[in-house]
Amino acid sequence: MTSLITIAAQYTAERKSAEVTDWAARIGWVVGLLIFIALVYWLMRQGWKWRGSLQSGLPELPTAPGDPGEPRLTMTGRYHGSTTAGQWLDRIVAHGLGVRSRAGLTLTDAGLDVVRPGAASFFIPRDALREARLDKGIAGKVLAEGGLLIVTWEHGGTLVDSGFRSERAAEHNDWVTTLNHLISTTEGAR
Repeated sequence: MTSLITIAAQYTAERKSAEVTDWAARIGWVVGLLIFIALVYWLMRQGWKWRGSLQSGLPELPTAPGDPGEPRLTMTGRYHGSTTAGQWLDRIVAHGLGVRSRAGLTLTDAGLDVVRPGAASFFIPRDALREARLDKGIAGKVLAEGGLLIVTWEHGGTLVDSGFRSERAAEHNDWVTTLNHLISTTEGAR
């Protein structure tokens, strides 16, 4: 029995890791890894800027009128981004449309006011609204079927899909119905 304990003690004593003796090589690997991470971040940033310059033809975002009228619907939640209509992965980054943020939406007879704390707020005039629907994804954000409210609108001759998610997902159906009704009455008046 004593010999087994002695053998076990010797075995565990031999299993120690080797002392680190080549500090220069370890430091070199750490510095190399940090440089690689910085390079990848810089390339991602350059890609974002490049995409923004490609989309620089989009005009400035409209702002809400002084008196937009009585709110038909209001919603708080998240803005998940905008894409070229029908192309759910073609993110639009010009004028801050690519920045995800919290959002407050207010629908009036004048249009849809999107207030984004910490990001550029914008207004979608009533005559620019084209469609509202429920979908499952936009610009890299995928949720359960019907988890996103997608509003299609025209801006500078380009059809844009903007994705929103309410804090209370049950509101989405009311928004789709009300927006599509507002759009159909606007098209009838044209």
